[in-house]
Amino acid sequence: MKQFEVKPLFGGDVINWYTPTNVTLWLFLAILAVTALMVLTTSKRAMVPTRGQSMAELAYGFVYKMVEDVTGKDGIKYFPYIMTLFLFILMANFLGLIPMSFTTTSHIAVTAVMGFGVFIAVTILGFVKNGASFLSLFWVSSAPLALRPILAIIELISYFVRPVSHSIRLAGNMMAGHAVLKVFAGFAQVAAIAPIAIFGVIAIYGLEVLVSAIQAYVFTILTCVYLKDALHPHH
Repeated sequence: MKQFEVKPLFGGDVINWYTPTNVTLWLFLAILAVTALMVLTTSKRAMVPTRGQSMAELAYGFVYKMVEDVTGKDGIKYFPYIMTLFLFILMANFLGLIPMSFTTTSHIAVTAVMGFGVFIAVTILGFVKNGASFLSLFWVSSAPLALRPILAIIELISYFVRPVSHSIRLAGNMMAGHAVLKVFAGFAQVAAIAPIAIFGVIAIYGLEVLVSAIQAYVFTILTCVYLKDALHPHH
């Protein structure tokens, strides 16, 4: 599990809140990667796009369509926030696949900040937009009257579990995949099973590329679903 250890960049063993660590470095690199994709590749836009511009436009269109389909026209104004989340998670996941790198999204401390950030933002937005009627989200009016209080308790618990499941899902998937890669890499050192282990590493690595993209998508679409509940609690 050494690949998940947080270490200071400049030696020493003591880590304070201001200490630059490998987490700090790879978070910064993820920001640089997002900037390179969305700013540098589109700074000289052309009718015939370059590969970088095509990737940026594809990502933009993909997330925009997702936000519009899930939240409706009212949610488009929050597109920049959701787009930023998607690209940051995607880049952090992909950077973690580089040998000798650090996967920041495998740490619950990183994913929890994003998960609870979404939870707090949509809860505040729900009350700002709807006032006390936002609480109707927890009252299942279509259910029999006798069941409504029980369902309200279940819905309330489910609502407050959202940021936990939102963050743990991403961190757990990234950590599990990288741990499996490490196990297969260890088996590759044994001559008798090295060919099979190497094939396994290649297969798992390909799967991890797919999982990295899927987890960024899942985190983003769940954010859209929570945003929809805040904007339209009666639906």
